[in-house]
Amino acid sequence: MNTVKYLVIRFSSIGDIVLTTPVVRMLKQQVENAEVHYLTKAKFRSLVDSNPYVDKVHALEDNMLAIINTLQDEGYDYVIDLHRNLRSMRVKRALHRMSFTFNKLNWKKWLYVRFKLNKMPDLHIVDRYLETTKLFDVQNDKQGLDYFFSADYTPSLKLPPDFSDGYLVAVLGANHATKQMPNETLIHVLNKAGKPVLLIGGDAEKENADAIVRDLNVPVSNQCGQLSIDGSAGAIQNSKLVLTPDTGMMHIAAALSKPVISVWGNTTPELGMYPYMPGERHKYYIAEVKDLSCRPCSKIGFEKCPKGHFDCMKKQDTDAIVSQINLFWNKYE
Repeated sequence: MNTVKYLVIRFSSIGDIVLTTPVVRMLKQQVENAEVHYLTKAKFRSLVDSNPYVDKVHALEDNMLAIINTLQDEGYDYVIDLHRNLRSMRVKRALHRMSFTFNKLNWKKWLYVRFKLNKMPDLHIVDRYLETTKLFDVQNDKQGLDYFFSADYTPSLKLPPDFSDGYLVAVLGANHATKQMPNETLIHVLNKAGKPVLLIGGDAEKENADAIVRDLNVPVSNQCGQLSIDGSAGAIQNSKLVLTPDTGMMHIAAALSKPVISVWGNTTPELGMYPYMPGERHKYYIAEVKDLSCRPCSKIGFEKCPKGHFDCMKKQDTDAIVSQINLFWNKYE
């Protein structure tokens, strides 16, 4: 039987690419003789390179014309566009193949953010991604997200003796400040929980992490700016639980089936990006301040609260978060 050749498109970012892994897996496993290629930005190809359900990765550097020429030589049967932006539209037009495009529901998001009229479907974004595969009779296998470490990844994280009985990972790397817990709130939670803490984030979080460390009264390992994506994933894999805002690391934690405490600021889970853990709802906890008239104020985030009060984070029930840390710590070894 002839090969059925697919191109899946998702250019960025960490979490969004991890959220596409069920689509790739199900196409490969459920469509007979499927050959699955994946187009992403070069800086994110490590997230896809080791995926056994992807037959070939195409990495976009700066030359769009060059990547289009390469793709035209592949002879695809179908294109699955999970990004839906100008770049992906350009690719689809150049390939002249039947394509299936993720519906971003932008007008519903606009109504929700602008007028607080929630017309969003009660569907996780993964289920909305999977709608692009209906023609191929793909059924949700309920196996959740995938994360595959690079073939050359070698764990090298050295932790102090205080961490021998376990640690929690606190993620600092939210792309927007209004998604990140304020330092004083995070410090209060971590000190009250009293557990060894490993901080992860990128170079941009190093200075902030140093400030947090100075006020922590618990064993701490500050790894911000020190770890690769695989390194951060490895730290998460070996942790007891993960405390995180709405970030890519939250989705990696879900892919690794780790207990997740997900803290929400200006965005809301109703936008469909909460931890995707089918069959493991007991493994994640949503911390949010409900019934704020200004929330959500954005579908993405801001550098500072537009209202100036930042109540969506400052009014978090820190006692409930600490209780959940203790529950997960004692429940999952």
